[in-house]
Amino acid sequence: MGHTRVFFFLLLMILSVPIFSQHSVARQWNEVLLEAIRNDYARPTVHARNLFHISIAMYDAWAVYDDYSQTFFLGKTLGDYQNHFEGILIPTNVEAARDEAISYACYRLLLSRFQISPGAERSLPRFDSLMMILGYDKNFTSTQYQGDSPAALGNYIAAQIIEFGLQDGSNEVFFYSNLHYEPINEPLIPTFSGNLIGIDPNRWQPLAFDFFIDQAGFEVPGGTPDFLSPEWGKVVPFALTKDDLTIKERDGNEYWVYHDPGDPCYLELDGSGNSSEYQWGNSLVTIWSSHLDPNDGVMIDVSPATIGNIDPESYPNTLNEHRQFYNLFEGGDPSRGHDLNPITQEPYEPQIVPRGDYTRVLAEFWADGPDSESPPGHWFTILNYVSDHNQFEKRYQGVGDILNDLEWDVKAYFTLGGAVHDAAISAWGIKGWYDYIRPISAIRYLSDQGQSSNPSMSSYASNGIPLEEGYIELVELGDSLAGAENEHIGKIKLYAWRGPEFIKDPETEVAGVGWILAENWWPYQRLSFVTPPFAGYISGHSTFSRSAAEVMTALTGDAFFPGGIGEFVAKKDEFLHFEQGPSMDITLQWATYQDASDQTSLSRIWGGIHPPVDDIVGRLIGEKIGLSAFNKAKRYFEGTVLTNLAQNSRDFKVYPNPALEKYLVIDLDSFGEGEDLNAALFDMNGRVAFEKKFSVLNNKLMIDLTGLADGIYILRVYGELFDQSKRVRVHLTNE
Repeated sequence: MGHTRVFFFLLLMILSVPIFSQHSVARQWNEVLLEAIRNDYARPTVHARNLFHISIAMYDAWAVYDDYSQTFFLGKTLGDYQNHFEGILIPTNVEAARDEAISYACYRLLLSRFQISPGAERSLPRFDSLMMILGYDKNFTSTQYQGDSPAALGNYIAAQIIEFGLQDGSNEVFFYSNLHYEPINEPLIPTFSGNLIGIDPNRWQPLAFDFFIDQAGFEVPGGTPDFLSPEWGKVVPFALTKDDLTIKERDGNEYWVYHDPGDPCYLELDGSGNSSEYQWGNSLVTIWSSHLDPNDGVMIDVSPATIGNIDPESYPNTLNEHRQFYNLFEGGDPSRGHDLNPITQEPYEPQIVPRGDYTRVLAEFWADGPDSESPPGHWFTILNYVSDHNQFEKRYQGVGDILNDLEWDVKAYFTLGGAVHDAAISAWGIKGWYDYIRPISAIRYLSDQGQSSNPSMSSYASNGIPLEEGYIELVELGDSLAGAENEHIGKIKLYAWRGPEFIKDPETEVAGVGWILAENWWPYQRLSFVTPPFAGYISGHSTFSRSAAEVMTALTGDAFFPGGIGEFVAKKDEFLHFEQGPSMDITLQWATYQDASDQTSLSRIWGGIHPPVDDIVGRLIGEKIGLSAFNKAKRYFEGTVLTNLAQNSRDFKVYPNPALEKYLVIDLDSFGEGEDLNAALFDMNGRVAFEKKFSVLNNKLMIDLTGLADGIYILRVYGELFDQSKRVRVHLTNE
């Protein structure tokens, strides 16, 4: 009986693992990682980091056996963490060694990252099962990689990345909790009408629930979720540099902001200044909420013939230009569509569907709700979709020889992982610093004040919401919303999605669109979720998606999906979670990766999660991040990143060592004149004793040691393409 139970348990574990035997081992580990994310809390920052760190493990376990490419982590300094890799013996069967090293590295790292996940009882057996399917002994734990043991090398890579992750700024040691951020607004209880008196309408407001179900479908203890990752700007990035960084300070605490976009639009509380863009942007969110009714009779073409192909030059550069970019009443943006499919040279076939189905599917598909792999993981599924396409050839940048599956996967994952990781660091660093309000709070606040359109009308307030006939109006006598005692006369009413309270059974009912009191407005989300628990500005979806789209375009060497079109089918009455629908099969279609990214951004406005001000800056920053990540990854693949590996031709010398005189000389003979570098001297407690940014002149730099205590110091010389450290002994005391 005991053996029978064991057999069936192992069989269940095996069946729980997606079998992709025709795929590389890297792809198989990526699939179980994505499944683990689907069974974990919805934490975009944490999972962007997990995707990147697993991609590092895969790539280094591949590159260490390559004569051409360079490792990223092994033998390098990452942040303040130095890995002292000593090299390995190259085995006769490199292909088998790579598979084995990748598998052990991924297995150990995944166990570490998901051991206390709420879905651990499903995820951990999947990791075990894949090891068993691949024929590896999960109980082999040695890290003595110096011999010919790919398994030990994989264990060593994982152990080192785990150690690095404990001090990379993420606060993983304390479960990624916040160190100093505190919200200034009291929580909004969304099931109550209106908003609180006295809140700051320019700052983020927590939401309070009887119970909070996060976007992955897991209940979060406490009812009022904390701001997720407001200090994430301090996490060690991939391709972000010091030139991209601005360090801010609030309440004596630092906030690291990469690609600082400047202030969003604010509501001027004293009646001065210009509040109009704040008011317009949030009123647009309510008007687009009226587009969520599949029965309103509005039919639109959602094919690439009509949607997509936006000229990036048309993106707004000022707050006032947002009004020309977004269609206030019809929804959408200045899409030109594509005349022809560049592969088939035929026009794209129109797809005429109810607007209310398209907008709802769009909102839920890109929202990454229950059973999703989170926004950064979503783009890994798109990468895998492209890689599997029968018209796609795995040529790096679309040229040269076709790469084998493993090489393509590790390089693609490494590049995309670096991009989404940097997108999380930049977007959440900005979110933490600007601490900007979400529409659920802003719309209710504005509506509580009154209307801002006409001082001669009732309920006027300069910091209220602008009226728009047919969409945003005042409740008048005789109105069905006036109340039994006419208590609601003079309040703001909205023609919008009526909210989750109008849905008892999401599988059979639709809330629909109608007139509601603005104080009861909801985004198109679940009753137990409402809005992600972090500030709005900037949009993480826009930043993630645009960075990923840039990577996909550069990796494949083509702006277009294989075959000229990418598709996802949302089945009738099966796809939607918030309410019944769609009323017919809806196929989301994108000609280019940028089209998909732009569609993602619009989905968050229709979903009631972001106003326009959050969106465009995310797209523009994502573009920079994606290109930087691709270019940096490419240098590793080409072997042109100059590092502190022993075989590297670039090195610096330091003398005298030990330093017995006043000066220490850094000899930079292998560097070019005018090259920008940094030098820093640290004592053994990590304190900076000397730091200077300089350009190489006469191939030497002199450091004044006056005032330094005797002892051992670490001298670090680094730049964009070089990072190396040496020990220096200082002994100035005359004996």
